[in-house]
Amino acid sequence: MRKYLILLFFSVSFFAQAQQNSDEKAIQQLIQGSFDELFSKFDTAQIGNFYTEDFILLEQGEVWDMQILLEYFAKAKQNPNPATRVNRFEFIKTTVSGNRAWVAYHNYATISRDGQVIRDVQWLESATAIKTSAGWRLDMLHSTRMEKK
Repeated sequence: MRKYLILLFFSVSFFAQAQQNSDEKAIQQLIQGSFDELFSKFDTAQIGNFYTEDFILLEQGEVWDMQILLEYFAKAKQNPNPATRVNRFEFIKTTVSGNRAWVAYHNYATISRDGQVIRDVQWLESATAIKTSAGWRLDMLHSTRMEKK
């Protein structure tokens, strides 16, 4: 009987750790996908796949709600010669507690036009997410631009 209890304990512990790792990976993929689809492609049809309806972005001292974000994306789509943005992330820490999570990371973007790099930008960011019936969604993102050294 004792062997079965030990086996059960390790099975439950392993499953919990596997679920934690799965959620952490899903949240990191949520960050990557949101920047690739929204801030690189401006595909606003996918906004609900990444953000909650009450999502806010704290961007360099400003508060951007969903309306401001949609206006930003609409304006970006009107550019007849848009730049290409490639996103890369270095995740510092991802913490999941039940149906809530937060993540801290470095966000790097290379902006190019016609094959020429215009600029490289780096931010230090954090985000919070909630697990919904449709999966993980970001409800807040905080972004601080890093100055080049």
